[in-house]
Amino acid sequence: MKVLGIETSCDECAAAVVEDGQRVLSNIIHTQIPFHAAYNGVVPEIAGRKHIEWIQLVVKEAVEKAGCGLDGIDAVAASSRPGLLGSLLVGLNFAKAFAWAKSLPFIAVDHILAHLYACNLENTGNKSIHKPVPKYPFLGLMVSGGHSFICRSDDFDDITVLGATIDDACDEAFDKVSKHYGFGYPGGAVIDKLAQSGNPKAYNFPLPNLKTKNICDFSFSGLKTAAIHQFEQFRINEETSKEANFVFSNEDLAASFQKTAVDILLRGLFKAVESTGIKTIVAGGGVAANSLLRTRLQERSDLVCVFPPLEFCGDNAAMVAGIGYQYLVRGETSPLSITASARVKGLKRMLSRS
Repeated sequence: MKVLGIETSCDECAAAVVEDGQRVLSNIIHTQIPFHAAYNGVVPEIAGRKHIEWIQLVVKEAVEKAGCGLDGIDAVAASSRPGLLGSLLVGLNFAKAFAWAKSLPFIAVDHILAHLYACNLENTGNKSIHKPVPKYPFLGLMVSGGHSFICRSDDFDDITVLGATIDDACDEAFDKVSKHYGFGYPGGAVIDKLAQSGNPKAYNFPLPNLKTKNICDFSFSGLKTAAIHQFEQFRINEETSKEANFVFSNEDLAASFQKTAVDILLRGLFKAVESTGIKTIVAGGGVAANSLLRTRLQERSDLVCVFPPLEFCGDNAAMVAGIGYQYLVRGETSPLSITASARVKGLKRMLSRS
């Protein structure tokens, strides 16, 4: 069964065709980064307008690359939540119209759940790579632009939040630090690249001392403040060096900031491992592409750590089509009356346990 997926939850205009929930026939992503880079962040009005301009051509390209033609599509899935409301409405309404015009089943997809499903997708660059599909239950580490949390996943649409950020999302902290220093946009990718040639021990940024009820929670606002306004307080001086000889290094600050951000994530994640006894971890979201996070998790030989292929870490439509297939297998579809939602009902309450 071939499912057309459409994703416009933020600033990526994406469409994909996925067969049987795993085999990716096409995965088209038109990025808006050049249009938002001047603002060091996504401008919702610009994002919505670009989706309107691009959506038809992006879907056409995805169907053509898949080689199945419009008549070869069996169902349509689209992100309906959470995200920028104006952006979501473009992709969702296009998908509903497509499904109605072709008399196809339609599935509205939760963007967060789709990120956690992305590890099931086939790597389009090398289809000979065999990647085991994780078995339930597993621990999900969800780290995207707007969300950072740890959950227990008992099915593709059944998660229980175990810990979450009490303030900034991880990717948000990367963006704000990058913006302050003029490193570039998006901050996560730029800082990761700078960190490759920096000293992660140049600054000893502190880990947050949380007083929340949940041991798996984490915080990034303190690290962000330390890296932007107080970095000199945390610089590690060699005994033989002199203050006058200190030269600020973008690479050193990026490497130290990234190391501490990953330490914060993993501290909460490993506490979740200890408290649940679950040894399989699945990462999802844009920060799942971070090289240090991947390296640190893969060093734990006692854990099974599964990452999506890099092309499926950021926002993409293949993950939407893939999880949409799972709903179809279960006999579930969505009414065409469904609309977009900027938030997931109940998720904020689940994430708020300070």
